[in-house]
Amino acid sequence: MTLILTFLGKGGVGRSTMAIATAQQLANQGKRVLLTSHDSGPVLGTWLGLDLTCSPQTLSTNLDVLQFQSTALFERSWEDVKRTEAQYLKDPFFKNVYGQELGIMPGMDEALALDLLRQYEGAGTYDVIIYDGHGDQSTLRMFGMPEVLGWYIQRFRSVFLDSDLVKTLTPFAQPVASAVLNVDWGGDWFAQPADSANNVLEQGKAAVNNPQRVAAYLVTTPEMEAIATAKYLWGSAQQIGLAVNGVLLNRSQERADILPQFAPLSVTTVPDLTLDDNGIERWQPIAATLPDMSQTAIAPRPITIDVIQRTVKLFLPHFDKKQVKLTQYGPEVTIEAGDQRRNISLPPELRGKSVTGAKFQDSYLIISF
Repeated sequence: MTLILTFLGKGGVGRSTMAIATAQQLANQGKRVLLTSHDSGPVLGTWLGLDLTCSPQTLSTNLDVLQFQSTALFERSWEDVKRTEAQYLKDPFFKNVYGQELGIMPGMDEALALDLLRQYEGAGTYDVIIYDGHGDQSTLRMFGMPEVLGWYIQRFRSVFLDSDLVKTLTPFAQPVASAVLNVDWGGDWFAQPADSANNVLEQGKAAVNNPQRVAAYLVTTPEMEAIATAKYLWGSAQQIGLAVNGVLLNRSQERADILPQFAPLSVTTVPDLTLDDNGIERWQPIAATLPDMSQTAIAPRPITIDVIQRTVKLFLPHFDKKQVKLTQYGPEVTIEAGDQRRNISLPPELRGKSVTGAKFQDSYLIISF
C-alpha cells in the first residue's frame, strides 16, 4: 500500500524543506519514495541540482523526483478524454481538438495533480509519495475533490432523472442514444458514465479518509501568524477527512508553551536549514530530527457516527460555534467550517430524522438526532 504525505502551513514556514528532508529520511530507510512538487518554478530543481520534468527522475537511491507541469499533464489527459469519448460515440466531437492548443483554466492544476497522484498511488511503484503543494486551502480542496465531485454527480443525477423533462424525453432519447452510441445502456441511460466516474471518486474519497494511505503534517514556526494558520488548517483538514499526524515546529528551540496548543498532536522541534562548507544545503540534520514519517499516528477521527446514541461527532479543533454552520436537507447534514462545506450522508438508522441539538465539547461538534 502506498502512503501519500503532504504538508500544511503558512507560506515561508519551510514546507518544502520538510518535504525534502522527509523524502531523504524515508529513502534512507529503504523505502521507495517519489517526491512531487506543485511549484512549477525553478527553486526545487535548483536545490536538488536537477532539471525537473513531470516524469520521475532519480535523485538518489530509492528517491525519485518530479514536478507537476500542468500544460504537459493536460495534453496527456486530453488524449485520454478523446479515447474515452470514442468508446461511446460513433462520430466523436473532440477528435479535431488537440491538447497542445488548449490553455489551463483555474482549478485544472489541482485536478491534474490529483489525477497524477492517483495514478502513481495505484501503480504501487512507490512505498511513499510526498506531495509538496501550496499547503493551504487549495491543497485541502484538491484532496477533498473526490468527495465534492461525487456529491455533485449523485445530487444532480437524482435531480435530473426526477425532472419532468427527463420523464418526457426518455422514451424518445433512449432509443436514439442506443442508435448513436456503440453500447446499449439499458434502463438508466445516464447511469453508465456517472457510475464509472463515481467508482473513481469513491476510491479517491476512501483513500483520503484512510490515514494509512493519505496523511498530513502541520508545519509552523514560533511566529503567532504561522501558529494561527496551522491551527486553522488543522481544523479545515477535518472537513475533508484528512488525518493530521503531527506538527513540525521549524526554526525553533524547544517551546513548551506551543505544545499544549496542538494537543493531542505531537510537536517535533526541527532545526533550521544550514549550508556546508561548499554552500550545499545540509538536509541530514533535519531528517535526523523528524519523527518516523511512515508511521500512522494516533489522531482523533474526523467523524464518528453512533447509531445507538443517535449522534454524529465531528472533530473540529480551533473552531467555535460562531465559526460553524449546521444545516439539514433531506438525508444529509451539511457542516460549514473553515470556508469549506461537508455533506454527511447519514446511515439508514438516522436517515430522515431531524437534528434535535448540537453542541461543542472538547473540540468536538456533537450533533444529536
